[in-house]
Amino acid sequence: MSDNTPSNPLQSVIAQAKKAENGDKGLPPVHLWEPDYCGDIGMRIARDGQWYYDNSPIGRKKLVRLFSTILRHDEDGEHYLVTPVEKIRVEIEDAPFVATLLHVSGAGQQQVLRFETNVGDFTEAGPEHGLRFEIDPKTQEPSPYVHVRARLEALISRSVFYQLVELAEIEGDAFGVWSHGVFFPISAADVVRDAE
Repeated sequence: MSDNTPSNPLQSVIAQAKKAENGDKGLPPVHLWEPDYCGDIGMRIARDGQWYYDNSPIGRKKLVRLFSTILRHDEDGEHYLVTPVEKIRVEIEDAPFVATLLHVSGAGQQQVLRFETNVGDFTEAGPEHGLRFEIDPKTQEPSPYVHVRARLEALISRSVFYQLVELAEIEGDAFGVWSHGVFFPISAADVVRDAE
């Protein structure tokens, strides 16, 4: 870290993130920044979307939102908070965001599924923002995800997943949902037929 930044690593990241804010111009261009790796300072995002620093929850929503705008998922599989001068590793238990609300418009193939995340991002499922559904081989519990931006996804909350299941229909041999003209399979149609 540079000599001009505060000695507390978290304060340093906050100061640099505030400098990088784009205001109404959108998200900072983190994909263009290649600062030196500054290590791991104890940042973690739990499966429920709660952010932690040094094992203490970060309760300030504005601060979490600020951090979320400088989060990047690199090709090495790791997540980092990235500013023009710092790159700090963030431990992610599942996905960095949680889709907590679903807004539905239209029906059938014209249906649009718009998700809102716990950090205030909006994303519409479609050709550029896919939905994927993973099944835990041991518990058979589904883990649904929606692509938010770059290589960042949101875990779809249980209540939103139930909404998706209510909207789902059988198309060929799959049970799934439409959004922006794309059909996203949730499961094989046989699984649904066998459950009826």
